[in-house]
Amino acid sequence: MLRVGLTGGIASGKSEVARRLAERGAVLVDADVLAREAVAPGSEGLAEVVAAFGPGIVADDGGLDRAALGAIVFADPARREVLNAIVHPRVRARAAEIVERAGSQDPRAVVVQDIPLLVETGQAGNFDLVVVVDAPDDVRVARLAARNGMPEAEARARMAAQATREERLAAADHVLENTGTVEELRAAVDRLWDGVLVPAAARSAQAGSSA
Repeated sequence: MLRVGLTGGIASGKSEVARRLAERGAVLVDADVLAREAVAPGSEGLAEVVAAFGPGIVADDGGLDRAALGAIVFADPARREVLNAIVHPRVRARAAEIVERAGSQDPRAVVVQDIPLLVETGQAGNFDLVVVVDAPDDVRVARLAARNGMPEAEARARMAAQATREERLAAADHVLENTGTVEELRAAVDRLWDGVLVPAAARSAQAGSSA
């Protein structure tokens, strides 16, 4: 099994890369999906979040009001750490279960863990390879404005809450530049899959069988 950590700043194009890797055959473990499951209605995780942040972060349907919670945690790093301490252990435990199952089913599996905060949480060393999707800050700000109507100040605040571009690049084994079209990005993913990930997974499986 080849374990790949995939990360990138907000609006870098990481989600498109993850989709394409899944299309090519990767086992995708999406930290955002697992984080939503961790605080689903009726869950222990949601109960802990409400206890920490108050009933104002509960939506009318009983689920988490992400906008209300986001306004709190993106404005206050200490509060963001409180949230992370609730959610991250649950996400990691569930991800470990998925990874273990994938490896037992196929020794040549390419398991890609899509983790927005991979660098921030010090997880780079947990993977055989780290892939970073990269785009300049100004490009990402423009994408957030076009995609979400997000004001520049809010976009830059969200970016400032994550690792810097330089910190992510320093952790990367492979960088996918995303300043062009979606088609160009998907082609770059295909080259990475065919030229790097599949051969590395085969070598890993061979090493495991001969150990």
